[in-house]
Amino acid sequence: MFKIVSKHAYSPTVFKIDITAPLIAKKRKAGQFVVLRVNEEGERFPLTIYNADPEKGTISLVFQEVGVSSSRLGKMEAGDSILDVVGPLGRPTHIKKYGTVVCIGGGIGTAPVYPIAQAMKNAGNKVISIIGARTKDLLILEQEMESVSDEIVVCTDDGTYCTQGFTSDLLKSVIKRGEKIELVVTIGPVPMMKAIVGITKEHKIPTLVSLNPLMVDATGMCGVCRVTVGKETKFACVDGPEFDGHQVDFDELIKRLRIYFDQERSAFERYKSLKHDKKCECQADKLKQAQK
Repeated sequence: MFKIVSKHAYSPTVFKIDITAPLIAKKRKAGQFVVLRVNEEGERFPLTIYNADPEKGTISLVFQEVGVSSSRLGKMEAGDSILDVVGPLGRPTHIKKYGTVVCIGGGIGTAPVYPIAQAMKNAGNKVISIIGARTKDLLILEQEMESVSDEIVVCTDDGTYCTQGFTSDLLKSVIKRGEKIELVVTIGPVPMMKAIVGITKEHKIPTLVSLNPLMVDATGMCGVCRVTVGKETKFACVDGPEFDGHQVDFDELIKRLRIYFDQERSAFERYKSLKHDKKCECQADKLKQAQK
Protein backbone atom coordinates (compact mmCIF):
# COMPACT_ATOMS: atom_id res chain seq x y z
CA MET A 1 0.00 0.00 0.00
CA PHE A 2 1.26 3.46 -0.98
CA LYS A 3 0.17 6.27 1.31
CA ILE A 4 -0.54 9.80 0.08
CA VAL A 5 1.38 12.04 2.48
CA SER A 6 0.41 15.38 0.93
CA LYS A 7 -1.81 16.83 -1.78
CA HIS A 8 -1.77 20.20 -3.53
CA ALA A 9 -4.41 21.55 -5.91
CA TYR A 10 -3.22 23.75 -8.80
CA SER A 11 -6.81 24.05 -10.03
CA PRO A 12 -10.12 22.23 -9.42
CA THR A 13 -8.94 19.39 -11.69
CA VAL A 14 -5.13 19.49 -11.50
CA PHE A 15 -3.28 18.10 -8.47
CA LYS A 16 0.12 17.15 -7.11
CA ILE A 17 0.37 14.27 -4.67
CA ASP A 18 3.36 12.96 -2.73
CA ILE A 19 3.31 9.19 -2.17
CA THR A 20 5.43 6.99 0.06
CA ALA A 21 7.42 4.78 -2.33
CA PRO A 22 11.00 4.56 -0.98
CA LEU A 23 12.37 2.05 -3.50
CA ILE A 24 10.98 4.01 -6.46
CA ALA A 25 12.23 7.31 -4.98
CA LYS A 26 15.72 5.85 -4.67
CA LYS A 27 15.95 4.46 -8.21
CA ARG A 28 13.91 6.78 -10.43
CA LYS A 29 15.59 8.94 -13.07
CA ALA A 30 14.35 11.81 -15.21
CA GLY A 31 11.90 10.64 -17.87
CA GLN A 32 10.65 7.54 -16.07
CA PHE A 33 7.09 6.80 -14.98
CA VAL A 34 4.95 4.65 -12.70
CA VAL A 35 1.73 2.73 -13.24
CA LEU A 36 -1.03 3.14 -10.64
CA ARG A 37 -4.17 1.27 -9.66
CA VAL A 38 -6.30 3.20 -7.19
CA ASN A 39 -8.34 0.22 -5.98
CA GLU A 40 -9.25 -3.35 -6.88
CA GLU A 41 -11.92 -2.21 -9.35
CA GLY A 42 -9.69 0.40 -10.96
CA GLU A 43 -7.76 0.26 -14.20
CA ARG A 44 -3.99 0.59 -14.40
CA PHE A 45 -2.78 3.90 -15.80
CA PRO A 46 0.65 5.57 -16.17
CA LEU A 47 1.90 8.84 -14.70
CA THR A 48 5.36 10.30 -15.17
CA ILE A 49 7.32 10.92 -11.97
CA TYR A 50 7.50 14.67 -11.44
CA ASN A 51 9.96 14.59 -8.56
CA ALA A 52 11.35 12.35 -5.81
CA ASP A 53 12.83 12.69 -2.35
CA PRO A 54 14.99 9.62 -1.57
CA GLU A 55 15.55 10.75 2.02
CA LYS A 56 11.83 10.98 2.76
CA GLY A 57 11.10 8.00 0.53
CA THR A 58 8.46 9.83 -1.49
CA ILE A 59 7.67 10.46 -5.14
CA SER A 60 5.62 13.34 -6.53
CA LEU A 61 3.02 12.94 -9.26
CA VAL A 62 1.12 15.68 -11.10
CA PHE A 63 -2.09 14.77 -12.89
CA GLN A 64 -5.33 16.14 -14.27
CA GLU A 65 -8.76 14.61 -13.85
CA VAL A 66 -9.74 13.56 -17.37
CA GLY A 67 -11.43 10.19 -16.87
CA VAL A 68 -12.78 7.81 -14.24
CA SER A 69 -9.45 6.58 -12.83
CA SER A 70 -7.76 9.99 -12.66
CA SER A 71 -10.92 11.46 -11.10
CA ARG A 72 -10.96 8.76 -8.45
CA LEU A 73 -7.34 9.56 -7.70
CA GLY A 74 -8.22 13.25 -7.55
CA LYS A 75 -10.81 12.60 -4.85
CA MET A 76 -8.26 10.93 -2.57
CA GLU A 77 -6.67 12.96 0.21
CA ALA A 78 -3.57 12.92 2.38
CA GLY A 79 -3.76 9.82 4.57
CA ASP A 80 -5.45 7.70 1.91
CA SER A 81 -3.55 4.84 0.29
CA ILE A 82 -3.27 3.76 -3.33
CA LEU A 83 -3.47 0.01 -3.92
CA ASP A 84 -0.69 -0.37 -6.53
CA VAL A 85 2.22 1.80 -7.68
CA VAL A 86 4.69 0.05 -9.97
CA GLY A 87 7.95 1.59 -11.14
CA PRO A 88 10.20 3.18 -12.07
CA LEU A 89 9.34 2.14 -15.63
CA GLY A 90 10.61 3.15 -19.05
CA ARG A 91 14.01 4.25 -20.26
CA PRO A 92 15.35 7.37 -18.52
CA THR A 93 16.26 10.46 -20.50
CA HIS A 94 19.81 10.43 -21.85
CA ILE A 95 21.37 13.30 -19.94
CA LYS A 96 24.66 14.86 -21.05
CA LYS A 97 26.09 18.25 -21.92
CA TYR A 98 24.64 19.15 -25.31
CA GLY A 99 25.00 22.93 -25.22
CA THR A 100 21.67 24.72 -25.46
CA VAL A 101 18.60 22.62 -24.71
CA VAL A 102 15.05 23.91 -25.17
CA CYS A 103 12.55 22.18 -22.88
CA ILE A 104 8.91 22.61 -23.91
CA GLY A 105 5.94 21.67 -21.75
CA GLY A 106 2.31 21.97 -22.69
CA GLY A 107 -0.38 21.77 -20.01
CA ILE A 108 0.23 18.82 -17.69
CA GLY A 109 3.26 17.98 -19.86
CA THR A 110 5.17 20.64 -17.95
CA ALA A 111 5.37 18.24 -14.98
CA PRO A 112 7.42 15.52 -16.75
CA VAL A 113 9.50 18.20 -18.49
CA TYR A 114 10.61 19.63 -15.13
CA PRO A 115 12.94 16.78 -14.00
CA ILE A 116 14.47 16.68 -17.48
CA ALA A 117 15.14 20.42 -17.48
CA GLN A 118 16.61 20.10 -13.99
CA ALA A 119 18.90 17.23 -15.04
CA MET A 120 19.96 19.04 -18.21
CA LYS A 121 20.81 22.15 -16.20
CA ASN A 122 22.81 20.12 -13.68
CA ALA A 123 24.75 18.57 -16.59
CA GLY A 124 25.99 22.03 -17.60
CA ASN A 125 23.57 22.86 -20.41
CA LYS A 126 21.99 26.23 -21.11
CA VAL A 127 18.30 25.51 -20.58
CA ILE A 128 15.61 27.58 -22.27
CA SER A 129 12.16 26.55 -21.08
CA ILE A 130 8.92 27.18 -22.94
CA ILE A 131 5.69 26.37 -21.13
CA GLY A 132 2.09 26.93 -22.09
CA ALA A 133 -1.51 26.06 -21.30
CA ARG A 134 -4.98 26.74 -22.63
CA THR A 135 -5.67 29.29 -19.87
CA LYS A 136 -3.91 30.83 -16.89
CA ASP A 137 -5.78 28.50 -14.51
CA LEU A 138 -4.22 25.45 -16.17
CA LEU A 139 -0.66 26.77 -16.21
CA ILE A 140 1.50 24.90 -13.70
CA LEU A 141 5.01 24.90 -12.26
CA GLU A 142 6.12 28.24 -13.69
CA GLN A 143 8.34 29.09 -10.70
CA GLU A 144 9.75 25.57 -10.52
CA MET A 145 10.67 25.63 -14.21
CA GLU A 146 12.18 29.10 -13.84
CA SER A 147 14.42 27.80 -11.03
CA VAL A 148 16.06 25.22 -13.33
CA SER A 149 16.22 27.37 -16.47
CA ASP A 150 18.52 30.07 -17.79
CA GLU A 151 15.49 31.56 -19.53
CA ILE A 152 11.78 30.86 -19.45
CA VAL A 153 9.00 32.06 -21.75
CA VAL A 154 5.31 31.47 -21.10
CA CYS A 155 2.16 31.55 -23.19
CA THR A 156 -1.54 30.82 -22.95
CA ASP A 157 -3.87 29.95 -25.81
CA ASP A 158 -6.45 32.55 -24.78
CA GLY A 159 -4.03 35.27 -23.69
CA THR A 160 -5.18 35.27 -20.05
CA TYR A 161 -1.53 35.23 -18.96
CA CYS A 162 1.72 36.32 -20.61
CA THR A 163 1.97 35.90 -24.40
CA GLN A 164 -1.12 34.81 -26.30
CA GLY A 165 -0.28 31.93 -28.61
CA PHE A 166 1.17 28.45 -28.65
CA THR A 167 4.45 26.93 -27.52
CA SER A 168 5.30 26.35 -31.18
CA ASP A 169 5.06 30.12 -31.76
CA LEU A 170 7.53 30.77 -28.94
CA LEU A 171 9.92 28.14 -30.32
CA LYS A 172 9.84 29.88 -33.69
CA SER A 173 10.77 33.14 -31.96
CA VAL A 174 13.74 31.53 -30.18
CA ILE A 175 14.97 30.06 -33.45
CA LYS A 176 14.40 33.32 -35.35
CA ARG A 177 16.57 35.32 -32.96
CA GLY A 178 19.51 33.11 -33.91
CA GLU A 179 19.77 30.88 -30.84
CA LYS A 180 21.93 27.84 -31.61
CA ILE A 181 19.88 24.92 -30.27
CA GLU A 182 21.45 21.49 -29.91
CA LEU A 183 18.37 19.66 -28.60
CA VAL A 184 14.64 20.18 -28.06
CA VAL A 185 12.69 18.13 -25.52
CA THR A 186 8.91 18.46 -25.71
CA ILE A 187 6.10 16.85 -23.72
CA GLY A 188 2.42 17.68 -23.91
CA PRO A 189 -0.68 17.08 -26.04
CA VAL A 190 0.07 15.07 -29.18
CA PRO A 191 -0.99 17.88 -31.57
CA MET A 192 1.44 20.23 -29.77
CA MET A 193 4.32 17.77 -30.00
CA LYS A 194 3.52 17.17 -33.67
CA ALA A 195 3.65 20.93 -34.33
CA ILE A 196 6.95 21.30 -32.47
CA VAL A 197 8.48 18.41 -34.42
CA GLY A 198 7.37 19.98 -37.68
CA ILE A 199 9.35 23.10 -36.82
CA THR A 200 12.49 21.36 -35.54
CA LYS A 201 12.54 18.97 -38.50
CA GLU A 202 12.60 21.95 -40.86
CA HIS A 203 15.55 23.41 -38.95
CA LYS A 204 17.26 20.02 -38.43
CA ILE A 205 17.22 20.29 -34.64
CA PRO A 206 17.26 16.91 -32.82
CA THR A 207 14.05 16.50 -30.86
CA LEU A 208 12.88 14.14 -28.12
CA VAL A 209 9.18 13.56 -27.47
CA SER A 210 7.66 11.60 -24.59
CA LEU A 211 4.69 9.52 -25.71
CA ASN A 212 1.75 8.41 -23.59
CA PRO A 213 -0.26 5.95 -25.71
CA LEU A 214 -2.78 3.46 -24.39
CA MET A 215 -0.98 1.23 -21.89
CA VAL A 216 -1.94 -1.85 -19.86
CA ASP A 217 0.81 -4.04 -18.41
CA ALA A 218 3.73 -1.61 -19.02
CA THR A 219 6.26 -4.46 -19.28
CA GLY A 220 6.29 -4.98 -23.04
CA MET A 221 4.10 -8.11 -23.07
CA CYS A 222 0.65 -6.84 -24.06
CA GLY A 223 1.64 -4.64 -27.01
CA VAL A 224 -1.14 -2.13 -26.35
CA CYS A 225 1.28 0.82 -26.21
CA ARG A 226 2.81 0.15 -29.61
CA VAL A 227 3.81 3.15 -31.71
CA THR A 228 5.49 3.41 -35.09
CA VAL A 229 8.91 5.05 -34.96
CA GLY A 230 11.08 5.12 -38.04
CA LYS A 231 8.62 2.71 -39.74
CA GLU A 232 9.27 0.16 -36.97
CA THR A 233 6.93 -0.92 -34.20
CA LYS A 234 8.09 0.15 -30.76
CA PHE A 235 6.56 -0.31 -27.31
CA ALA A 236 6.38 2.97 -25.41
CA CYS A 237 6.61 1.23 -22.04
CA VAL A 238 9.97 -0.49 -22.58
CA ASP A 239 11.45 1.19 -25.68
CA GLY A 240 10.33 4.64 -24.54
CA PRO A 241 8.53 6.66 -23.42
CA GLU A 242 10.97 8.99 -25.21
CA PHE A 243 11.60 8.73 -28.93
CA ASP A 244 13.16 10.68 -31.77
CA GLY A 245 10.29 13.01 -32.62
CA HIS A 246 11.30 13.20 -36.27
CA GLN A 247 10.67 9.47 -36.62
CA VAL A 248 7.30 9.20 -34.84
CA ASP A 249 4.13 8.51 -36.86
CA PHE A 250 1.92 11.05 -35.08
CA ASP A 251 -1.11 10.49 -37.32
CA GLU A 252 -1.20 6.82 -36.36
CA LEU A 253 -0.70 7.70 -32.69
CA ILE A 254 -3.64 10.12 -32.75
CA LYS A 255 -5.89 7.46 -34.31
CA ARG A 256 -4.91 4.86 -31.70
CA LEU A 257 -5.54 7.29 -28.84
CA ARG A 258 -9.10 7.73 -30.12
CA ILE A 259 -9.95 4.02 -30.35
CA TYR A 260 -11.90 3.91 -27.08
CA PHE A 261 -12.99 7.54 -27.01
CA ASP A 262 -16.73 6.77 -27.02
CA GLN A 263 -16.41 4.12 -24.30
CA GLU A 264 -14.24 6.40 -22.15
CA ARG A 265 -16.66 9.28 -22.51
CA SER A 266 -19.63 7.06 -21.66
CA ALA A 267 -17.88 5.63 -18.58
CA PHE A 268 -16.94 9.13 -17.39
CA GLU A 269 -20.49 10.40 -17.84
CA ARG A 270 -21.80 7.49 -15.76
CA TYR A 271 -19.17 8.19 -13.12
CA LYS A 272 -20.05 11.90 -12.95
CA SER A 273 -23.74 11.08 -12.56
CA LEU A 274 -23.01 9.38 -9.23
CA LYS A 275 -23.25 11.62 -6.16
CA HIS A 276 -20.41 9.72 -4.50
CA ASP A 277 -17.89 7.19 -5.72
CA LYS A 278 -18.86 4.72 -2.99
CA LYS A 279 -16.58 1.92 -4.15
CA CYS A 280 -13.52 4.14 -4.09
CA GLU A 281 -14.44 5.57 -0.69
CA CYS A 282 -15.10 2.10 0.69
CA GLN A 283 -11.77 0.81 -0.59
CA ALA A 284 -9.94 3.83 0.85
CA ASP A 285 -11.55 3.12 4.23
CA LYS A 286 -10.46 -0.52 4.03
CA LEU A 287 -6.90 0.48 3.25
CA LYS A 288 -6.84 2.90 6.19
CA GLN A 289 -8.07 0.16 8.52
CA ALA A 290 -5.45 -2.25 7.17
CA GLN A 291 -2.71 0.29 7.89
CA LYS A 292 -3.84 0.53 11.51
